Amino acid sequence: MPEPDYETFGSLLHGTARAWRLKLDERLKPMGLSQAKWRTLLHLSIAPGTLTQAKIAERLGIEEPSLVTLLHRLENERWVARRSSPHDRRCKMVYLGRRAQRIIAQINAAADELRHELLSDIPASELQTCIKVLAHIRGKAEKHDKLRRNEMRSVYAGGNGQNRNRHPIPRKKALGRAAIKLK
Repeated sequence: MPEPDYETFGSLLHGTARAWRLKLDERLKPMGLSQAKWRTLLHLSIAPGTLTQAKIAERLGIEEPSLVTLLHRLENERWVARRSSPHDRRCKMVYLGRRAQRIIAQINAAADELRHELLSDIPASELQTCIKVLAHIRGKAEKHDKLRRNEMRSVYAGGNGQNRNRHPIPRKKALGRAAIKLK
């Protein structure tokens, strides 16, 4: 069996996802939905509960300030509504608006139709293998990201007046560190 072309894999994976999104984007444009809008609405529609702005940004893979601009447009067009969280007023919860609730079925129908067109001639066993491989890669990547975030939290734990062992930093040392960082 020949050696797999590992260098092509990442490019092919990214290109396939991009091409798929662009095809769906093309079909949803007549509904007044850009890729940013329909992806946000879909994430809200499939979430088991209400999502915060931060959670939506994480799911879309964008920074929260970029999302806030997008949500402002979606709110002005009555696709979504934002309200302060009852548990933490600093957090904004995002809800699908009535307009979005009516169009979600159309978005899903267009996505199902495209999925059928793109996958119908692929044997079920090959598709199942592909799904299994992609799920494995995604799981490893997400596990690696989670470990890295946890490591970063422990490294930066001293930024709140405590050292890595969560003991208070003496005031003189804390001020001295700050002065050194400013230089």
